[in-house]
Amino acid sequence: MASKPGILTDWPWKPLGSFKYLILAPWILHSIYSFITKDGKERSLPYLLIFPSIFWRMLHNQIWISFSRYRTANGKNRIVDKSIEFEQVDRESNWDDQILLSGIVFYVVYMTFSGVPHMPLWRTDGVILTILLHMGPVEFLYYWLHRALHHHYLYLHYHSHHHSSIVTEPISSVIHPFAEHLAYFLLFSIPQLTTILMGKSSVVAIVGYITYIDFMNNMGHCNFEMIPRMVFSAFSLLKYLMYTPSYHSLHHTEIRTNYSLFMPIYDYIFGTMDKSSDLLYEKSLKQPEEIPDVVHLTHLVTPQSICHLRLGFTFLASKPYTSKWYIRALWPLAFSVMLTWTHGRSYILERNRFNKFNIQTWVVPKFKKQYLSKWRNESINILIEEAILKADKNGIKVLSLGLFNQGDELNSYGELYILRNPKLKTKVVDGSSLAVAVVLNRIPEGTTQVFFRGNLSKVAYFVSSALCQMGIQVVTSHKDEYEKLNAKLKNIERGNNLVVSERYDEKVWVVGDGLTKEEQLKASKGTLFIPFAQFPPKKWRKDCLYHNTPAMMSPKSFQNIDSCENWLPRRAMSASRVAGVIHALEGWNVDECGNTMFNVEKIWEASLRHGFRPLPILT
Repeated sequence: MASKPGILTDWPWKPLGSFKYLILAPWILHSIYSFITKDGKERSLPYLLIFPSIFWRMLHNQIWISFSRYRTANGKNRIVDKSIEFEQVDRESNWDDQILLSGIVFYVVYMTFSGVPHMPLWRTDGVILTILLHMGPVEFLYYWLHRALHHHYLYLHYHSHHHSSIVTEPISSVIHPFAEHLAYFLLFSIPQLTTILMGKSSVVAIVGYITYIDFMNNMGHCNFEMIPRMVFSAFSLLKYLMYTPSYHSLHHTEIRTNYSLFMPIYDYIFGTMDKSSDLLYEKSLKQPEEIPDVVHLTHLVTPQSICHLRLGFTFLASKPYTSKWYIRALWPLAFSVMLTWTHGRSYILERNRFNKFNIQTWVVPKFKKQYLSKWRNESINILIEEAILKADKNGIKVLSLGLFNQGDELNSYGELYILRNPKLKTKVVDGSSLAVAVVLNRIPEGTTQVFFRGNLSKVAYFVSSALCQMGIQVVTSHKDEYEKLNAKLKNIERGNNLVVSERYDEKVWVVGDGLTKEEQLKASKGTLFIPFAQFPPKKWRKDCLYHNTPAMMSPKSFQNIDSCENWLPRRAMSASRVAGVIHALEGWNVDECGNTMFNVEKIWEASLRHGFRPLPILT
């Protein structure tokens, strides 16, 4: 939002929320109906192609979003070394409004001008005229409009909204108040309306021109330099006709320079070209790929969760992961991406910075069901081991294993890789000690009994052991679970704190994978469910309380968090991810994998000391 929002700041369809695209429905349906029912001469191809052109713009912009976030994650050629936070993501969430506006304008133009329905696919003279009109009137008028928008009044009430993004992403290019977009649409309509009125327009000229504007807008707002030096070496005059991401980035950091749209020539003519433009361009090209100190290795939850990654749809990634019908409808896209990644390697998803430490999240391109298929164990282990060896080669201090990348049957909680590679310098951490600490600190004060249910794991055994030693009775309804726990806890002082019962009247349940709907329905009203597993239980009870999976809230100084980690709330981090960071910060030169459990109290105290905080209970 601008510093002092002026009139026509909000888009007219803002109250419609996600239903705003219904505005286009009558036109879309009518265009399809007309094309089907009318004969060849009366059919209008331009009318039918308006909707595909809108869809193409959405896809084109989304490709730029994903590409930009992928590139900035590794830091190569980065321009501005600052972070993007949720505030910016929320501010830029309406980037598709301008596409909706363009769709409305296209349909209105079609209904208004008689020559549009029978517009040809291609006209050479129209394409040339469009190019000339853009290079002349559009670029010239935009330059002076842009300078006017930096006048105190207009900047304060309108253009400051766009400049709220110091670190830009492709979609930052179209984040403006509604009134400002109207001015831009009038400006960009000059070539299109001129060619239409002169009878020289074509489908390719209009769609091509809009695509060019989208391409240059997105490219210029990327936070990494991508135009190779050889382009300007081969065509020296090109520097006056095409800007670069670093050129426009200076406009966002310095404010009063580099006003041009896409062609810097007008900045050169009117003396507003930033003198450091060439220097920043060269510096960005030399920026090497960032080598992190800590890596968190996670994996996909479902094929559809690809859409939830920060490389996918930003409006999904900025919210906790839930399975929605429209996400499931995207399974063809998810399947195609997964097919591409089937034989791929882990890739960088996210970069963060905390206390001078560079931190990255890497993703193994496999999802939950594949981890549960034992016949895939070897192929998954190969991917994980490759990631660990890559981390070791790059001098990374700590690598933490997230979700099912740590499993007893898969790799003995990461111990397999230590045994295979005894000379590893990178420390492998499963984060089990912090997970235990989080679960124990969620037990309400005064609790005397807990109901324990779920597939037993390393964390489960240590939690039950600690509870028994704290004098809290651990109750389980499954005899096989009782026998396994009893065998594990036989060497500790636990008295009669481990029992079998089927009463289900305990008010605190410590649960893991395997908890059924029927068991949840037996819990008394107001029961508190505390998960110890990597994945949350499905919530069948509205009259009960559910904690999240073991996780902690990150400090405000933990930079560049602009997406949610799976189902966790904003700025929350899984215990395994936090544990890797803490191990690096504290300089603990030890592995935490296999049956080894790090000191639970020590890692809990260290995490609190570094600013991490417990998560509140979910209601």
